[in-house]
Amino acid sequence: MKTIFTEKHNLRNAKTELDGGQLVEPFERPSRAKYIINRIKEVELGAILEPKDFGFDIIHKIHDRDYVDFMQVAWQEWQDEGMLGEAIASTWPARRMSSRIPQNIDGKLGYYAMAAETSINEGTWEAAYWAAQVALTGAEEVQSGEVGVFALCRPPGHHCALDMYGGYCFLNNAAIAAQSFLDKGSERVAIVDVDFHHGNGTQDIFYKRKDVLFCSLHGDPYDAFPYFLGHADEKGEGEGLGYNYNYPMKPKTQFDEWRIALYDALSKVKDFKPDTLVISLGVDTFENDPISFFKLKSDDFKTYGADIAKLGLPTLFVMEGGYDIGEIGINTVNVLQGFEQAKS
Repeated sequence: MKTIFTEKHNLRNAKTELDGGQLVEPFERPSRAKYIINRIKEVELGAILEPKDFGFDIIHKIHDRDYVDFMQVAWQEWQDEGMLGEAIASTWPARRMSSRIPQNIDGKLGYYAMAAETSINEGTWEAAYWAAQVALTGAEEVQSGEVGVFALCRPPGHHCALDMYGGYCFLNNAAIAAQSFLDKGSERVAIVDVDFHHGNGTQDIFYKRKDVLFCSLHGDPYDAFPYFLGHADEKGEGEGLGYNYNYPMKPKTQFDEWRIALYDALSKVKDFKPDTLVISLGVDTFENDPISFFKLKSDDFKTYGADIAKLGLPTLFVMEGGYDIGEIGINTVNVLQGFEQAKS
């Protein structure tokens, strides 16, 4: 299996995350990608390719143009205001408040942020831009005939909505890849999000559309970030009604129960008859992940990689979360190896 990857992800090297009332080293850090790429090389998974630059066209089809413009200048505006630390939102347009966009950078951050844990640093935008190009390059490889491709995106993307960042995400890589498939001939695309956290950004983007089926397996939003989307009764809206499926699960969910949800999601995909499949691949379902509460073991990742392969669809894996740094490489590559072995 080919992997698309760039060292430009290192430009996203924030030093602060708000966690438990403290500023700590972010759980989403450069070493995540390092462990994954080292494991790919160790098992000789396949060729590692640099991304091409596809520009902004598809990004603008997924994200509000004003949001994209803001993300490109947010750090500089923060610097110009004389702020000493990394850019962290502190005020939001909460319920019953105005949603007009402020002029001050502090207010702008709050307008475009969905959560306070995610800081912006000097290299954030460039790393996010190239993560999107990684996804687009992976999509092109699939469109060229590859059965399975891994887009090693960092920073991740599935929490990034139409015009909001958060959850370590600044552009929605999986959604951008899905749009690329549609633009280049696919009539229908399915996205299955197996990250522990709900893909709230992806849901937001496609909620009123019927050309993209979205299925997300995740921690129950009553108990887990991002809290305010991801319930089972969220089915889509307008033309998108019936094309959104959520599988919220409780703390300490074991693989057998999780796999039942995966089977149901994959059956929805099969019925949808998509031309291509995107997997938002988060491995924070692992039993030792520090910010999650499912109990999957390393071998389980290989098992469900094989389950995905049985659909027989051209598949792009897009990297999302996973924060047990020591095991992230093994767990990620187990999914890809399980897929490869099953399809062969």
